[in-house]
Amino acid sequence: MYTVEEIFEAMEKGELQAYYQPQYDAMTCGITSAEALVRWVKPDGKVISPAMFIPEAEKSDAITAIDWYMLECACRMLKKQEEDGRQFPVAVNFSRRHIGEEGFIERLSKTVDGYGLDHSLIEVEITESAMVDDMDSILEWISDVHNAGFIVAIDDFGSGLSSLQFVKEMPADILKIDKSLLSENCENEKERIVLESIFYFANRLNMTTIAEGVETKEQLSFMRTCDCKKIQGYYFARPMNESDYLQLCREYICVDNTADILEIQAPTSALNLLMKVVFRRYPLVIFSNLTRNSFYMMTYKEFTSTGCPSTGVFDELIEHGTLSMHPDDREAFSTTFNRLNLLSAHENGVKEVRLITKQLGDDGVYRRVETTDYFVKSPSSEDVLVITLCDNLPED
Repeated sequence: MYTVEEIFEAMEKGELQAYYQPQYDAMTCGITSAEALVRWVKPDGKVISPAMFIPEAEKSDAITAIDWYMLECACRMLKKQEEDGRQFPVAVNFSRRHIGEEGFIERLSKTVDGYGLDHSLIEVEITESAMVDDMDSILEWISDVHNAGFIVAIDDFGSGLSSLQFVKEMPADILKIDKSLLSENCENEKERIVLESIFYFANRLNMTTIAEGVETKEQLSFMRTCDCKKIQGYYFARPMNESDYLQLCREYICVDNTADILEIQAPTSALNLLMKVVFRRYPLVIFSNLTRNSFYMMTYKEFTSTGCPSTGVFDELIEHGTLSMHPDDREAFSTTFNRLNLLSAHENGVKEVRLITKQLGDDGVYRRVETTDYFVKSPSSEDVLVITLCDNLPED
């Protein structure tokens, strides 16, 4: 293990270098971006692994010096790419120590601006493990980075005690899936279920997903079925020095291009696309479990009325909806969507229930609304489930 003094000396001599590992589009296999990774290259050409010096640097502020050094390396490389006429965003790792660093955003912006680069070309990566401390400080720090125009990535998700709470709260753009979740080559059913769930919620949150450590064709194929956006790993390319990376980008090599993208679209990917279409078409979509008297809003945008609770008891949802209807329509709405009546209708083989009413909007105007309940079957229980689609109708 090297000392902090030796690490600083290596930086001064230029022995610490940025190696770049390309990131590829999961479907087209074209280069989209890269991650800058520090390597210690001795004068004799020997490359020292970060494992031999980063742990020691992390014990002090030496790690922040390395991070700023790597940012400078990435900016210089991007400036060279600008001359080539094609630039790809670069992810730079930043330690948790930066969260409390005074003037961090100013220094970050000043450095990138000094090279005349767009802020969106720099992705600020912070590891999942860095987010186990003061959530408020972390949230403020990430928000500041994001508001300054930089891309924010949560790195190594799944490597520790992953929390969906911080993913929900953080205004991050990218979620990087740790390679440990691919340890069994995606052949283990539990591993596949976990990965599918992560990619599903990330896509619902409109986060770009990157799978790290992809080394086999089987892993790539499964990532595609999960609608993973980007791939990083030895299957495509190992980390490489700057000159090799620049040459790779100039050639814009597509490593395993697919003749027909539709052939590799799988159920999970298709499901995500279908959900986006449904959410775009209907401003209000509700999922309800009639058996358990519960519901939650799947989407709620640009609907006539926005005062409805987002989740809770189904009976209370109908009571709330009834009060928002025109007096002439309240009885019909209450009777039609009464939970017991819906359960009875389902038992009698009814597939859907539809009703057009006038509902009071947020602006105090009654407008025509079509509400349709579709009965759906749960694959894992006998519960009676309903998908409700609500649409604003044009006036007669």
